[in-house]
Amino acid sequence: MLKKHAPLPAQPVREYAHALAYKLACEQLAQIKDIEEQCRKSGGEYLPAEKSVIIDHLNRSYKISIPQGEVALVNDTEAVPVRDKILILHYFLRATGRPLSGKIITYKELQEGINYYPTFFKRAIEPIINNFKDEPPKLLDISAKLGGRKSDFGDIAVTINAFPYVPLTIVLWQGDKEFPADGNIMFDSTITEYLPTEDITILCEVIAWKIVRLLKTGGDTPVKR
Repeated sequence: MLKKHAPLPAQPVREYAHALAYKLACEQLAQIKDIEEQCRKSGGEYLPAEKSVIIDHLNRSYKISIPQGEVALVNDTEAVPVRDKILILHYFLRATGRPLSGKIITYKELQEGINYYPTFFKRAIEPIINNFKDEPPKLLDISAKLGGRKSDFGDIAVTINAFPYVPLTIVLWQGDKEFPADGNIMFDSTITEYLPTEDITILCEVIAWKIVRLLKTGGDTPVKR
């Protein structure tokens, strides 16, 4: 009779997946022939003397070492979560340099977006609704710490530059006696020139929870997730 093995705990599996994704991204980075051209496409800055690239992400500057792929904050010793490192590298690697179109789309309009939308809503939109539905203006104040600026959608909306060419807009409707509070996250139609749908999901989840954590801590502690 075959022994039944217990399933692996979720945390080690997740850590392994992150480690593998980071390793693959570093390998792809090492294969880039023209780093300066990729900086132009991504909005990054190449520092040849230091063999590094500077990329802005959520109102903070990060340094990517070339060709190793190590990612660190500029002028800050705070450790960078591996998930953030992966997102930063994936953005840099995928960037095509295509200009923003100004056309706004929703997650459902992304490739496979309709299929993954329930998961996306639960992971990225629901935390915003649950934590800001009673006081929507706080979304503006908190998001400003990530470089957010007011936008003209819904009852309250804020646009955040996740990366130089990846603006996203968080929209919140407060709700009333007839309709519950609702929310959405919208993108420029060029977003898939810079990140695939899976990374967009992760990015929005990361941002949502950074905002929620800032709300709960009053913005006095580092925004980690």
